[in-house]
Amino acid sequence: MSEQDDTQREYDLRWADAAEHKEPSARARMLAARWKDDPPRPQPFRSDPEPRTARRSSWASTAIVLGCVVTVILVLGYARFQAPY
Repeated sequence: MSEQDDTQREYDLRWADAAEHKEPSARARMLAARWKDDPPRPQPFRSDPEPRTARRSSWASTAIVLGCVVTVILVLGYARFQAPY
């Protein structure tokens, strides 16, 4: 087969998107069948729940991270200093 045959057989998405009828997805068909006899009840709007704990400020988080990094560096340096060569 030549390359020209491959390009002619290539699936053209523009042609598919321009189709007049598009079949619904399996989930859409399932929900339509389920809701045909028993439509869903309206749900009240629910906003995001309030955070339960107070959030730390960014400087406190930065200080904690930098403190951990410094501690790890010191521990590794001490372990290397104590290791026999």
